[in-house]
Amino acid sequence: MRQYSADLTPPWKKPKPAPEVPAEPGLVVEEPGTGFCGAVIRCEAGTVTLEDRFGKHRVFPLEPRGFLLEGRVVTLVRPPSPSALRPTRTASGSVAVPGARARVARAGRIYVEGRHDAELVERVWGDDLRIEGVVVEYLEGVDDLPSIVAEFDPGPDARLGILVDHLLPGTKEWRIAQSVTSEHALVVGHPYIDIWEAVKPSSVGIAAWPRVPHGQDWKTGVCRSLGWPENTGAVWQAILARVGSYKDLEPELLGRVEELIDFVTDSGEA
Repeated sequence: MRQYSADLTPPWKKPKPAPEVPAEPGLVVEEPGTGFCGAVIRCEAGTVTLEDRFGKHRVFPLEPRGFLLEGRVVTLVRPPSPSALRPTRTASGSVAVPGARARVARAGRIYVEGRHDAELVERVWGDDLRIEGVVVEYLEGVDDLPSIVAEFDPGPDARLGILVDHLLPGTKEWRIAQSVTSEHALVVGHPYIDIWEAVKPSSVGIAAWPRVPHGQDWKTGVCRSLGWPENTGAVWQAILARVGSYKDLEPELLGRVEELIDFVTDSGEA
């Protein structure tokens, strides 16, 4: 025998499904049956609590098509719990540790060349570094690196990791790096003239980083070539804002920073 639905309402008369809207705190809606209008202050299993402009509270069931939002019929739903929204990975790709407290700073340190380098490392590896208790400082160039390393006096419980821009064999930076490298001091580098280049061009909306003539300030040359304002500080902040995770950085930088973190944290500290 044929089975017939008990609902004999013609399809064209059936109400269309209303859009589902999370009942986030502060959302202002109206319950059409009572005319009560108020802001969501609480949403629990099956109910939502509204507060009107006089401070009066009313509790309503979370029923389909049960509320008006800016005059439109909607279905309020319980918003996802904060735990469901918590990222499972840090910006560096490491497994996130929800609720982890920052470790007391180690004696070991990581040094980078400049402020921009430090800001980029913080943006991508900041969560990891706080859990490991590693502080990042910047040098403003490598000329004073020998004296800085000598004053730091790295040892088994105070390792020193150093990241250098444009570290190529035979360069001044390479010779300085060689002079300070030891069992407890590791110098690594990337091939880029400036840390800007370590950000993937696609992440900042360009086809490639332009070539800047030798002898010209690289950052200024890049800004001129791309038609960007020559305020390099503001341009850098715009570039940094485009970096959401390790996926926005070149592999040559990623590997070097991970190497330094491993080196500094493998110090035998409890």
